[in-house]
Amino acid sequence: MSIESENLETIRRYFAAIEKGASSEEMAEFFTPDIVQIEFPNRLVVNGAQRDLAQLREASVRGRKVVEGQKYEIRNAVTSGNKVALEVEWTATVKVPVGTIPAGGQMRAHFGVFLELRDGRIARQHNYDCFEPF
Repeated sequence: MSIESENLETIRRYFAAIEKGASSEEMAEFFTPDIVQIEFPNRLVVNGAQRDLAQLREASVRGRKVVEGQKYEIRNAVTSGNKVALEVEWTATVKVPVGTIPAGGQMRAHFGVFLELRDGRIARQHNYDCFEPF
């Protein structure tokens, strides 16, 4: 199996773990200790964010309080060495109202996700999240 195939499989397992509601400790296994995740400005994070491993764990805990039943559908994937670029469609049921979406309603977004892996783990992740109106 090529490094590209291995990395894409790791990323598929990563999104599957998020979907199943894996704990922040389980999710940490996908990251290098020096992970940097950058979320560019969007409707939910208007100023964007840069997160390290501890902050990713905190975000995971916060996220489980707001959404459930998440689904990540990879629409397109391009791999080159240790880099993976994805187009992802995300849907989730919200536990609390978000804008015009009531608790129990569906939220949708389209993500551009760019990842760099090192030794089979995510070292950098950049998210460009485009939420459908809410």
